[in-house]
Amino acid sequence: MSITPSKKSELISEYRIKEGDTGSAYVQCAILSERIRNLTEHLRIHKKDYHCRRGLMVLVCKRRKRLQYIKNKYGSDLYLDLVKKLGIRDVFH
Repeated sequence: MSITPSKKSELISEYRIKEGDTGSAYVQCAILSERIRNLTEHLRIHKKDYHCRRGLMVLVCKRRKRLQYIKNKYGSDLYLDLVKKLGIRDVFH
């Protein structure tokens, strides 16, 4: 259910803003989105895993907070680009 270090480094290199960027909000959203996808696949198989479901909701809330931060700090254009790149819905119209 967790992501491998190689997948994490691949996400970091794809979503980083500048060289050496490993913890910006963009990178964090990408990593959280990958973890959310993994947990969603797990929950499709194990429908009654309520502890995992709670963890999924926590991750979704964390990602929502970071997306709101990106929209407020960097503007709607960069936010919409990230949402499109991640393949998720725009929750803040």
